[in-house]
Amino acid sequence: MTVVHRSHDRGITTLTLDSPANRNALSAALVGELGAALADCAADPGVRAVLLTHTGTTFCAGADLKSPPDPAAFVALMRAVVELPKPVVARVTGHVRAGGLGLLGACDIAVAGPDSSYAFTEALLGLAPAVISMPLLPRMDPRAAGRYYLTGERFGAAEAVRAGLLTEAADDVDAALAPVLAGLRRASPQGLAASKALVTATVVETFDRWTEDLSARSAALFASAEAKEGVTAFLERREPPWVL
Repeated sequence: MTVVHRSHDRGITTLTLDSPANRNALSAALVGELGAALADCAADPGVRAVLLTHTGTTFCAGADLKSPPDPAAFVALMRAVVELPKPVVARVTGHVRAGGLGLLGACDIAVAGPDSSYAFTEALLGLAPAVISMPLLPRMDPRAAGRYYLTGERFGAAEAVRAGLLTEAADDVDAALAPVLAGLRRASPQGLAASKALVTATVVETFDRWTEDLSARSAALFASAEAKEGVTAFLERREPPWVL
């Protein structure tokens, strides 16, 4: 079953996450298909930009705890979005959690609707937003990251804009995206690639510097007894023992 669908219109390739059974979670299948689709877009001169969107009420629920991807493959996916020589625009009309925020943060432009919500839930499970920090922390307001990394609170689109996760919050996402996509269609491929390289340089440097260390930290946390209990409690829909 295909979980990433493709369509194309006047230079814009739309990649739609469509895995309703797990709320578009980052499974091995979804990470693999999305990575392959991005590679195809990079090689296709007919693709001016990529629009990343979703079916259902969730953009991405984070890591699929039942069928997780290879951690290195997920890191490679985020980096592929950042380094793609074509802009990647996120169209969000649903919820984004944990690892899904890393995917969102890797995008160049992100526009979301009023029904979207966001939460870093890792600390609640005995984990941390380790590898997703690479595309996120260079772009987020430090105080916002400090609050939401630690508390796991849910917040809405307007706060996500203030925090640096989104470019724009809009009642009508497609109307807000219309001038963005029109601008990308008018820009030259070389101009887009060179301009994107300027604004993503710090993020790429972060990947260069921190991939090995943060991947190791993430692996150690997932292997810990505390995280195993947190994940089990989540899957069993009960509170973990540390909740006061």
